[in-house]
Amino acid sequence: MLLKKLEEKAVRYEEVNELVQDPDLIRDQKKYKDVMREHSHLTALMESYEEYKKVLQGIEDSKIIITEEDDQEMKEMAREELRELEEKKPQLEDKIKMLLIPPDPLEEKNIIMEIRAGTGGDESSLFCADLFRMYTRYADMKGWKYEIMDASESEVGGYKEISFSISGKYVYGSLRYESGVHRVQRVPETETQGRVHTSAVTVAVLPEAEETEIEIKPEDVRVDVMRAGGCGGQCVNTTDSAVRLTHIPTGLVVIQQDEKSQLRNKEKAFRVLRARLFDLEESKKNAERAAARKNMVGSGDRSERIRTYNFPQNRITDHRINLTLYKLEQFMQGYVDEMVDALCIYAKEEQLKESGN
Repeated sequence: MLLKKLEEKAVRYEEVNELVQDPDLIRDQKKYKDVMREHSHLTALMESYEEYKKVLQGIEDSKIIITEEDDQEMKEMAREELRELEEKKPQLEDKIKMLLIPPDPLEEKNIIMEIRAGTGGDESSLFCADLFRMYTRYADMKGWKYEIMDASESEVGGYKEISFSISGKYVYGSLRYESGVHRVQRVPETETQGRVHTSAVTVAVLPEAEETEIEIKPEDVRVDVMRAGGCGGQCVNTTDSAVRLTHIPTGLVVIQQDEKSQLRNKEKAFRVLRARLFDLEESKKNAERAAARKNMVGSGDRSERIRTYNFPQNRITDHRINLTLYKLEQFMQGYVDEMVDALCIYAKEEQLKESGN
């Protein structure tokens, strides 16, 4: 069954190789991106296929030597090689099965991440700021760029909510599973009795859409300008720089006030609106993804958690995959790859089960 699927992919690989060499392909940018993505995916698959064929041939050759060769030394060498190849074969098969899953074009997209305080008052807003620092440090480590879209600061130095974009290679593919309720357990600085408090923060990860992917009709959006409110420096509350967009067909509302320029706030607001509309469209196309998103984001109540950050025990637990790490201090400094990779692998394995490969 596996070999049959690989043979079919090999035929498709030859077809895609021909498409890549077509000089007219680049004229259609969407088709060009789709073909290049498929070519990259199939190239990696074919490399593993060639390795797999060599392993199978090596196993066959070793068995022939063991049964037909008179030289005992040759037989022993063949037995050793057979043991090594038979260990390698299932590992390679698992890798190939993963590669047989078609790449999700969304994985390459940039994102807009929204972090909001949930239950827990001031402590929740402080943890919002902690998560923002954690994700931006991770972005720095990956060589990604980030930009604050909008922020509402709390009186204690945290954030009631903050939204920011992250751009770079494979951003959504890496961070898509961060959406959900993050619960924190720690002793707040204001706690005199040393009691551990529990707070919750919601994180939403939206793939950022290009203008060609989501058309927003001017007549569908009401644009209001107003004076920025909340904490800020010079110019805040002195000019009508804040922008509120209301998307009439869906009722979505986006407010941007982080920039001093009304034009910049408007540009950012449309980026956020486009990302939210794109997310709605993707949810309609994929009912399972819509259900997952609903379960993951929730209302900020502590009972709807996906992950717990326990500071007294230096512990992070992701409840979806039952993974616990005792390295919370490093985790909050942006060293989150171990968790991110585990979630991505788990999702691929679940997809593999569904596909029946």
